[in-house]
Amino acid sequence: MLKRVFVAPDPGRLRLRSAARAVVGVGLAVAVCAVAGHSLVGAVVGGVAALLALFTVADTTVRGQLVSTALLPLAGFPVLAAAALLHDHPLVRDTAFLATVGLGVYARRWGPRGNALGIFAFMSFFEAQFLRTVPEQLPELYAATALALLACSAVRFGLWCYERRTPPPAVPVLPGGKGLARATTRQALQATVGGAVALVAGQLLSHERWYWAVGAMWWIFVNTASRGETVVRGFRRMLGTLLGVPAGLLIAVPLHGAVAPTAVLIAVCVFSIFYASPVSYTWNMLAVTLMVGLLYGLLGVLDPGLLALRLAETGVGALSAVLAVLLVLPVTTHATTDAWIQRALRCVHHCTAEAAARIAGTESADPAPLVAELEVLLRRVRLSLAPLVHPLAPMRARKERARQVLALLDDCAREVRGLASIAADPVASHDARLTAACQRVEAAVEALTTPQQAREAAAAAATASHAPLEPALAHLHGLERALVELAAPLRSSPRSEPVS
Repeated sequence: MLKRVFVAPDPGRLRLRSAARAVVGVGLAVAVCAVAGHSLVGAVVGGVAALLALFTVADTTVRGQLVSTALLPLAGFPVLAAAALLHDHPLVRDTAFLATVGLGVYARRWGPRGNALGIFAFMSFFEAQFLRTVPEQLPELYAATALALLACSAVRFGLWCYERRTPPPAVPVLPGGKGLARATTRQALQATVGGAVALVAGQLLSHERWYWAVGAMWWIFVNTASRGETVVRGFRRMLGTLLGVPAGLLIAVPLHGAVAPTAVLIAVCVFSIFYASPVSYTWNMLAVTLMVGLLYGLLGVLDPGLLALRLAETGVGALSAVLAVLLVLPVTTHATTDAWIQRALRCVHHCTAEAAARIAGTESADPAPLVAELEVLLRRVRLSLAPLVHPLAPMRARKERARQVLALLDDCAREVRGLASIAADPVASHDARLTAACQRVEAAVEALTTPQQAREAAAAAATASHAPLEPALAHLHGLERALVELAAPLRSSPRSEPVS
């Protein structure tokens, strides 16, 4: 798990920049709230608001990110008020919470902005349960949230806006148009059913901390598209929490809420959440669990029994999510995996074309953004294939085939990154063989999406020159070979033995 976090490719050091900026943004938000005279609860609310804004707002333009950040209070403040008013009306409160769950997921049909607003609304309701917010606290919490969003926006859009020079890759959304509407409707139904199960079961465990089960169920649904993905994400959330509870016992409990060391450790947790989230959900959850323990320590309510209860509630939430995706309009792993692989292969082709154009002298060509997009797509492919390559997966043939696909796609990504680095070299020169190699790469991609062309692509690969190659051509030929080899695992029957 640690190896995957620290050796995973990070084109443009975007993960590192995002994590470091999150620490600065959240730290400034909390500091501003403290200077403004807000209570500890207000500072916690401000810090969480800043963290959510930096973590969930993922528009592809800086202007879009700014608009989405400005809209967060419109989604969160009414929900926070409703949650604060409904503490003494459990049935109405629970119904409102489930409605927030369903609408929050349904909002994903409006892309990254809808996703961010849905998450912020859900977390506002969750936060009111976490802090036992009462109506008299609302003015302070509103002010703290607004200050925190202004502070983190000053960091994100002013002090450290690296997106102006390096636009972030688009968040991949598989279906489009009516397909996306159907997908979000299905997920909203699944999440609502799962939320109802988690709410009831969570209250059986604890009348005070039941909301942890609903929260676990909610976050398991984020960024999943099939039943297999959801099952694996639930397992990883449980594993991360299981590892985080001992960390809380060893680190958070002995601190007894001491402000200075707790603040430093929370900053480490924030960095870990942002840095690890794209590549390891287990490590992400370990950091979240430890951070929650530290926050409970600051609030003066931390004890070992509370951490054990969090683990139990997380298990209930994970089980609720799994039951919902298995029983309510399930989507198979194969259906989503194939579509994500096709998207990744098309991106490989676009990266190659841009790099080749840059090497050929086209100044406007820039493969770097496409390389970053490819990394995002490959993370989605790995997420989709995770159920098949999991150590507990029972189908050996499908497991080996999935591992072949992942290894070959990683080869493709490595060759594309190498090609892009050569393209960035101003002394790289055009070679007539470059065009022919790029055409064969295009043919290999077409072979994987148009089966009848597979033989032609294989023949082209077989006749390719094996003479010593310049670096750009070496990367292209390596990419070509990986694409042709992908035809075997992608086109064979899912239950047949993998090709060795």
